[in-house]
Amino acid sequence: MFHKIDYPFIIGAFLSFVASVSLWFLVSHEYGLYVGIWVPSILSLWVGVRVVLLAGGVSTKKGR
Repeated sequence: MFHKIDYPFIIGAFLSFVASVSLWFLVSHEYGLYVGIWVPSILSLWVGVRVVLLAGGVSTKKGR
């Protein structure tokens, strides 16, 4: 289902989410909000990379 290129984006978005929640509750609401906006940014970058790869004819399916 996922290709090798997908995992860094998924892991980065998840870690950013965890860091955001941790900062929100443990440090400051403002820091949590700042880090929280990284999650959609990382996921948007992931979509852009996938579109470029698919437009370039690179297969993202395993075994090809």
